[in-house]
Amino acid sequence: RLLPFLFLLYVANYLDRTNIAYATLGMTGDLGLTDSVFGTASGIFFIGYFALQIPGALLVERWSARLLLAITLITWGALTTLTGFVRTPLELYGARFLLGAAEAGFFPGVIVYLSHWFIYQDRAKALARFMAAIPIGFMIGGPIAGAVLGVHWLGITGWRWLFLLEGLPAVVLGIAALFVLPDWPNEARWLRPDERDWITTRLAEGRQAKAHLEHVTIWQALRHPAVLVLTAGLFFTYTGGYAFWFWFPTMLQRFTGWTDVQRIGWVGAIPFVAGLIGMLVLGWSSDRTDERRWHFAIPQLTAALALGVWFFIPHSNVMLIAVFTLVGFGTVAYLPSFWALPSAFLTSSAAAVAVGFINCTASIGGFVGPKIIGNLSQRSGSFSSGFIFMIACWTIASLLVLLCPRENVGGASVPRPT
Repeated sequence: RLLPFLFLLYVANYLDRTNIAYATLGMTGDLGLTDSVFGTASGIFFIGYFALQIPGALLVERWSARLLLAITLITWGALTTLTGFVRTPLELYGARFLLGAAEAGFFPGVIVYLSHWFIYQDRAKALARFMAAIPIGFMIGGPIAGAVLGVHWLGITGWRWLFLLEGLPAVVLGIAALFVLPDWPNEARWLRPDERDWITTRLAEGRQAKAHLEHVTIWQALRHPAVLVLTAGLFFTYTGGYAFWFWFPTMLQRFTGWTDVQRIGWVGAIPFVAGLIGMLVLGWSSDRTDERRWHFAIPQLTAALALGVWFFIPHSNVMLIAVFTLVGFGTVAYLPSFWALPSAFLTSSAAAVAVGFINCTASIGGFVGPKIIGNLSQRSGSFSSGFIFMIACWTIASLLVLLCPRENVGGASVPRPT
């Protein structure tokens, strides 16, 4: 009931957040974007995104997920549509900044919301199904963008239509959220009484298993060693990951020499098919083994190794796509395992604020990565130094999260209702 709808919301989120990666193939000439300017325009989203992460997570915990998510969706959908009217790089900066601020509460809000419905032992699988929207957003976003970029309706260029059209689903889904999402299990009319009781009992047992953490204040949660390590690890992950995600269509175009944007859009979907498969498999494996850290580190190290191998193999379009496919796997598959970790250390409001803090602080990497890649590309005329930078980011991220101490989260087994 919940995950399919939340999945649709996240698809809309990633379409609106990352459509600039393909829009730049058409807007660069119209707005006079250099690599450095594009890197800034891509990344400035995360400066606005930084501001409202913690309040968003707390509002879900203490107010209403349904209302928060609805307001967030409607606002960012409208802002995405308005991005289609920008005329200068400065206006593009402003539109991306405001879009980031509008989207800020969505992701941490959903992470907290899912902790109200799924026991810890099932949380990585639930997160994997929700976060499958990230690679699927890229998978469908590329072909859609390739098709829309080729149109010229009513005297309006394709990249403007891309923003105009992709903002509308978020507005519609935001209105639907008001009627679809219950805040708590005891408000879900589609659950039987025994099912509501089972969920409530199991979640209560999970909180009781961490009763020694209930006295942890929000300020103590932010200083928790595990929270600080996870924040640093995710910062480097986001730095390398968003650098790849935003620059991937441009890299694909420049390495292959392709000029057909539809071809770039379809081929650009391939790495995220691998990411989707990896996310679902590793999410299942992480829950089955109750292990999170190596399920985070292995995809990251895979991406780093793949880019490193590129320097030593014969270059061809086939090898390029193979390397980028492994990078796509590595930059997506880690997500459910990572986001199951904060609730292993903290509960209630402390966990909510930790999720917001981790994501908002680490999201600064979403500004740093694309900006640095743009600067390096403009100065050197190639992506080689950018590849080395991404390799370093993913390697450091893996080492940091592997240093995070293991927390045993238990609870007695209770039969599921039939």
